[in-house]
Amino acid sequence: MNPAEIAETPAGSAVRTMVEARLEEARRSGEAPETVRVEWRGQPTNFKVITVPTEVLLYNPATHRIRAQRSHDPVFDARLAEDPWSEESQEYLHKLLRCKPDNPDATDPDFEKLRDDLEAYGQKDAGIITPSGILVNGNTRCAALRDLKERDFRAAVLPATATWADIAAVELELQLRKDRRRDYSYINRLIAVHEQTSAGRTPEELAKAFRTTPKAIKRDLWVYDFISDAIDRSRKRLAGGDETSLRLMDFEGHQETLSELHRSYHQAADAGKAEALRENRLLAIVLGTAKTKVRYVGHDFHNSYLVPALGEEFARPAGPAEEPFSLPGLDLGDGLPLPADDPETLRARAFTDRVLQAKARQAAAPLLTPEESSEARTVLNQVKDAVEQGVQKAEWATLRAKRKTAAAKTLRDAAELIGESTQQASQARSQDLMEHQALDESLLELAAALKKLSRVASRGVDHPGPGLSWLQDAVADL
Repeated sequence: MNPAEIAETPAGSAVRTMVEARLEEARRSGEAPETVRVEWRGQPTNFKVITVPTEVLLYNPATHRIRAQRSHDPVFDARLAEDPWSEESQEYLHKLLRCKPDNPDATDPDFEKLRDDLEAYGQKDAGIITPSGILVNGNTRCAALRDLKERDFRAAVLPATATWADIAAVELELQLRKDRRRDYSYINRLIAVHEQTSAGRTPEELAKAFRTTPKAIKRDLWVYDFISDAIDRSRKRLAGGDETSLRLMDFEGHQETLSELHRSYHQAADAGKAEALRENRLLAIVLGTAKTKVRYVGHDFHNSYLVPALGEEFARPAGPAEEPFSLPGLDLGDGLPLPADDPETLRARAFTDRVLQAKARQAAAPLLTPEESSEARTVLNQVKDAVEQGVQKAEWATLRAKRKTAAAKTLRDAAELIGESTQQASQARSQDLMEHQALDESLLELAAALKKLSRVASRGVDHPGPGLSWLQDAVADL
């Protein structure tokens, strides 16, 4: 869709004539007109509100509200791209505006709340349209009003010179206001950040617009690139000639997991471990592993848990991945090797690609041959079982490791507290404020605790180290 031009809609001329007549009527009424104030080409501007029939309005095919969900049905998405103003395309948009972001086959509870609010109290906030009736803001409200069989829709009207770039900027500015009624989904927000960056806006500018920080914007861009890379790697040509892949909307609901992956990735000890972690977490996310469990998937997950469970031949493909190795958001230039470009990491990546492509084929079930369907199902079932078992073992190993060092860590904390207590005692003594009886009672409590610790720590230890020996001697006369 051309960012500058808005193509004429089928009934655009008639709608434009009606809109201009109603704007003129509003100007002549002599009453103070209702207006909507928006940021228009860098300046706060008031636009007059009129009432138009809901039936003449057109859903905006470029709205960020449902950008990721458009790919839910590739056939309808293709028709929408070809003719966004057809009745069929507009009905598809109406369906998507009502649906849950992560499941377009189900109605969103937030949409139902909005519809109920409109039914009880009417349209309180005006939308925004172009002179030809394209909805800039208020797509979801219009869908709800149509469900309620309401005939009228109140909307401010943008100038006739409005472009698609203007529409995107106005929609984004209104969405990010604190009084917004229904948030963009996580993935649609990522798309908006990516598009604004591609249009030349800096992370600092976007941080201000999105009411966040440049660091958060850079994280969102990293996650968008991470998801886009996974989608590219999942592409698979089917026996029937069609191509299938994962979709952006397949990653809805993973915001916390993806944010945690970004943090862990950049905290990894080296590039090799970072990339291995990325591959293993991507595998777990695509297979639907619970977000509370994904954190137990570490850089060694593939070799430690998947290879033993699945076998060398299955878990370690013979060759490296077909696509060149890359890190999201990092362009090293041609011919520059990555430090993580080692055979083990590439084999893990090739294994992940196999699973990504199986997942993409599963989503295109009606287009598969029986053999393709059986292969995808076998791969996913085997890998999902192995990942679930591996996560359980990794969680147990992590908790066991924490238990091993928990007592030592607590003692280090106690040593720091005793250091603070020593400083506090020195300050009290220097000011002649020492409460000796209270200190003596606390020291007796400490002595009893140390004696108990010595007894527990000495069980089964034939040759105590210097620390335990000191403790045994210290409490011997207590």
